[in-house]
Amino acid sequence: MTRVSQNFGATIRFARERRSLSQEALAELAGLSRNFLGDIERGKASPTLETMSKLAEALGEKLSTLLYQCEEMDG
Repeated sequence: MTRVSQNFGATIRFARERRSLSQEALAELAGLSRNFLGDIERGKASPTLETMSKLAEALGEKLSTLLYQCEEMDG
């Protein structure tokens, strides 16, 4: 696991929980499997730019905002 993968996963998990969404609900909104979303949130999978964009849209966020939050974790 890389630090950026861990940070991005934590950012997605925080945004999901802030919206009271289950992994299943977010995965469905983003067109992903729940297992893959779980791997992303744990930092075990590195999503493509397209997948990150789908997650941002499903969360009602700009991808740039999620990436900024991810970068700020090391701040």
